[in-house]
Amino acid sequence: MHRIGFIVVVTLAVALGLLVGTLNHEMTSVDLFWVQLEWPLGLLMLAALTVGLVIGLLLAWLFKILPLRMQLRKIRRIDASGSGYPGTTT
Repeated sequence: MHRIGFIVVVTLAVALGLLVGTLNHEMTSVDLFWVQLEWPLGLLMLAALTVGLVIGLLLAWLFKILPLRMQLRKIRRIDASGSGYPGTTT
């Protein structure tokens, strides 16, 4: 089931990339202080989307998932020692 879902998502992503690329084919220049790029607008849009997605996922992992994993590891260590959860009396 997961394989079919993955294939559908990849197919839709490729179709969306082709659609954006063909509808926005005019060349656009981008000045990044130290380098100037001359890329098609569709490619720039997809690159900006990808960079934003990666940065957003990294920040979510760094500020939400990682602290929750550390908290879970601490709770499991306390539970394995037999003293119960913090703040409870047994």
